[in-house]
Amino acid sequence: MNNSPNGRTVSFSVCFLLMAILFNVCLIASNLFETKLFVLGAISLTGGVVIFPVSYILNDCIVEVWGYKKARLVIWTGFAMNFFVVLTAQLVRLLPAAPFWDGGAHFDYVFALAPRITLASMLAFVSGSSVNAWVMSRMKVASSGKRFSLRAIVSTIAGETIDSLIFFPIAFWGLEAGNMLKLMLTQIIVKTLYEIIILPVTMTVVKKVKKIEGEDVYDGHISYNPFKIGDLR
Repeated sequence: MNNSPNGRTVSFSVCFLLMAILFNVCLIASNLFETKLFVLGAISLTGGVVIFPVSYILNDCIVEVWGYKKARLVIWTGFAMNFFVVLTAQLVRLLPAAPFWDGGAHFDYVFALAPRITLASMLAFVSGSSVNAWVMSRMKVASSGKRFSLRAIVSTIAGETIDSLIFFPIAFWGLEAGNMLKLMLTQIIVKTLYEIIILPVTMTVVKKVKKIEGEDVYDGHISYNPFKIGDLR
């Protein structure tokens, strides 16, 4: 717990801190894993799909236990940390390579992200995650905290849809419309199925964290402005 200079009391628990850290790690790792392409049956996917949905699951957990305001803070923290990694990676790329090191091409392949891809990824992440948190929060209030499974699935579909609608048109501008739509639908379906499969784990974690924290926030009369990062009261 921390008393701010203006008299407000803001508390951050160990569970919240750990979830926020894991959220940031999942986001940064998923962007690095995007450079790996793999085939699942007849579907081609990027490596990021293995871990990125975890960030949405964590988002659901944070909203469910601590509310939309804390989720909003974590989302923007993730955005800032991802930007920091991207920026420092470009600075490292500019450093002169040692003459005996032959990994330059591999390093550049992972970290030489096109500005358009980076912009698409960051905008899509903030927008999709914010929508996911908003839907989860509003549905919790409307359902009086019931039907967590339905809320988690619907919020994921909403968030992933917004994420895909922003990311793919920007990142793959010029791609034939049919192929782009196929990519978008594949991402939404796969990530939603991921959420459904892991729901038993998510529900168990939420129940335990609620019990440990003694928290079960309902967001009544709050601002859903995604840019009010400092509003934690």
